[in-house]
Amino acid sequence: MNDRIDLDIERRLTAFWDALGDDDDLAESDSRLLAIVDGLPVARILFERASLRDALGFEADAVPLYEAALAAGLPSPDGERAVIQLASSLRNLGRAEEAFALLEPFVEDDEVGAQASAFAALCLIDLGRNAEAARLALSALAPRLPEYGRAVASYVDELELD
Repeated sequence: MNDRIDLDIERRLTAFWDALGDDDDLAESDSRLLAIVDGLPVARILFERASLRDALGFEADAVPLYEAALAAGLPSPDGERAVIQLASSLRNLGRAEEAFALLEPFVEDDEVGAQASAFAALCLIDLGRNAEAARLALSALAPRLPEYGRAVASYVDELELD
């Protein structure tokens, strides 16, 4: 596929996601999505379909599609996004420990660490590990605070764990 076609598909996908409403019909939306992603690698199609189900509140249906996309070799950056979204869906299904285990390897990642940390912190809260959740979230936030990052990082080190 050439770059011009790729850009057209990406623009169409962006428009699709921008127009998607929380209460849109899954079957109709899935048909529109499939028309856009036709011809893309299978892993990407699986990822987009999982994301649609996730966005519309069908997390249980999204999980196997995320897993299949990852098993099919979904490349970066979509692979990392799929792990984060899979973990979020698992957490929403009451599987916070499993979700945290997926996210933990990504919290130090330069590209997706902050996003992974946010969802990992939510998992920790669900697991009753509130101080650890605060530590993780504040550690991810501190580098983004130009005036107070150093102070926040220092205070994080002083937090008592649960």
